[in-house]
Amino acid sequence: MTGVRVKICGLNSEAAFDAAVEAGADWVGFVFFPASPRFVTPARAAALSARRPGGPPRVGLFVAPTEAAIAEVLASVRLDVLQVSGAVDPAVLRARFGQTVWRAVGVSDATDLPWEMAGADALLLDAKPPKDATRPGGNAMPFDWGIMRGWTAPGPWLLAGGLTVANVVEALRMTGAPAVDVSSGVESAPGVKDPELIRAFVEAVRRATFSPSP
Repeated sequence: MTGVRVKICGLNSEAAFDAAVEAGADWVGFVFFPASPRFVTPARAAALSARRPGGPPRVGLFVAPTEAAIAEVLASVRLDVLQVSGAVDPAVLRARFGQTVWRAVGVSDATDLPWEMAGADALLLDAKPPKDATRPGGNAMPFDWGIMRGWTAPGPWLLAGGLTVANVVEALRMTGAPAVDVSSGVESAPGVKDPELIRAFVEAVRRATFSPSP
């Protein structure tokens, strides 16, 4: 396995943003969901993004957003990808904003695995949150990767949910994921990104050069 791509999500500090870019992350993500400890305002995201003009594509995470909420963010900061959770039609958002749209899918068992793209450009498979959770992702929980044996992805996808430096190589071995998304797994406390963990995570993925399990 080579060429696995990495998204570092929930960036909210200068040190973390710089570390993600310098480590070679393929995407950097900002969370525009107030219930998350990683929440940033559009102005804050714009200030961070301006530190490294160009660079990796910027992903904005939204939960059940209105079109007005997305428009407000885009008025302040350039985004390359809209990552959405909840009852949102990716095709409608793509038509309105001309943006690539990823759809987050909560997974707890094999019946949750998606068999169609449902209008999205890519799918992000994350652990389904516990019933008392206040947010759909970033809960530091993996799902059982073994349920993915026999699943054929309907299109581009990323693996998320409880990934860390310690388990990402095993996750890749079991799932054959073409890309991974990490947030809480590179933090020293909820919402506090650790630059060293960011660098270590990207390095671990780059070194994963095996064949996935059959």
